[in-house]
Amino acid sequence: MSANVSPTGSQPTSTYDSAFLKACRREPVPHTPVWFMRQAGRSLPEYRKVREGIGMLDSCMRPDLVTEITLQPVRRHQVDAAIYFSDIVVPLKAIGIDLDIKPGVGPVVERPVRTRADLDRLRDLTPQDVPYVTEAIGMLTRELGATPLIGFAGAPFTLASYLVEGGPSRTYENAKAMMYGDPGLWADLLDRLADITAAFLKVQIEAGASAVQLFDSWAGALAPADYRRSVLPASAKVFDAVASYEVPRIHFGVGTGELLGLMGEAGADVVGVDWRVPLDEAARRVGPGKALQGNLDPTVLFAGREAVETRAQEVLDSAAGLEGHVFNLGHGVMPSTDPDALTRLVEYVHTASAR
Repeated sequence: MSANVSPTGSQPTSTYDSAFLKACRREPVPHTPVWFMRQAGRSLPEYRKVREGIGMLDSCMRPDLVTEITLQPVRRHQVDAAIYFSDIVVPLKAIGIDLDIKPGVGPVVERPVRTRADLDRLRDLTPQDVPYVTEAIGMLTRELGATPLIGFAGAPFTLASYLVEGGPSRTYENAKAMMYGDPGLWADLLDRLADITAAFLKVQIEAGASAVQLFDSWAGALAPADYRRSVLPASAKVFDAVASYEVPRIHFGVGTGELLGLMGEAGADVVGVDWRVPLDEAARRVGPGKALQGNLDPTVLFAGREAVETRAQEVLDSAAGLEGHVFNLGHGVMPSTDPDALTRLVEYVHTASAR
C-alpha cells in the first residue's frame, strides 16, 4: 500500500486524517469539525455574482462554475469540509425527465409520475449521463487538498415526492395517496429511484468524494410506521450500494425527530439532526455506533454574536458525550444570512472545542 493512501486504500491520507472524517468515523479529533448545509452559495455575494444570469440547472452542469461555487465557502469560512454544489433533481434531469428549477418555486416536473407506465421514463443513470460531475470533482479534489469533499444526493422518498406531486408541496397528497393506495407501484418507484440515486453517488465517490450525504428533505412528513414500511427499504438500498467504498454515509432530513432511530437503521454512519431535538436526546434515539451531525437553528445566526456563541456552546455541550460529532446547522444556510456570522461561528466552534 502506498504511504500516501488511507488504510481503506480509497482516498489520500491528507483527507482521511481530517477532523471531519475522523469525527464521522467516531475517532478522536483535534477540534469539532464544522460545515454547513447550503454553504455553497446562497448567502455569499461572490456566489450571486458568478451565478448572475445563469439558471440553477445550467450552473450544476458547468464544471468550472461548480468548482468555484463549491470552493467559495471553504475559502471564506475555513469550514472543515466542502459540499459538492448541485441540486437533488440533477440525476433526474440527467436521465431525461423534463423538469426545471423555477426561481422562487423550486423544481417543477412537466409530466408528473402517476402511473405504472410512467416508471418507464426512469431509466438507469450511467456515468456518461453526468460527465460534468466527474470533471468537476476531479478539479475540486485537486484544489481542496486536505479538505474533504462531501458528495450528495436526494433520497428516494423526496425525489418520488417531487416526481409525483410535480413540484414542491406542503401536504404531499398525491405522493401519499400513491403510497397508501397503490403500495406496489410506490415500492417500485422508490426502488427505481434508489438505483438512480446510488449510481449518482457512486459517480461522485469514484471521482474523489470523501463522504456522501443523502438528503431526505421531506421525510419529516411521515409517521414512523409509514417510513419503516414504505421508505426505509429504498434508503437502505442506496446506503448498501455504496457501503463497499468505505466512505462515511450521512443521512439527513428535516422534522425527523420521530424518525432518527429508523434513519440510522437505514445504514447511515452519521445521522443528521435538525434543531428540534437536542443532540444528547438524539443520541438516545439513534442508539450506539453512529456519529451525529448538527444542530444549531439557522435563524440563530440573525441574533447577534453573543446569542450565536451561547447557542453554539449549548450544541457543543449537548454533544459532549457523543461518540462522534460534526457541527452543522439544523437545516441549510438561509439566503439572507450575514456571511461574517458564519465565519465567526466556525472560528468559535474550532476554538471552544479544541482538545
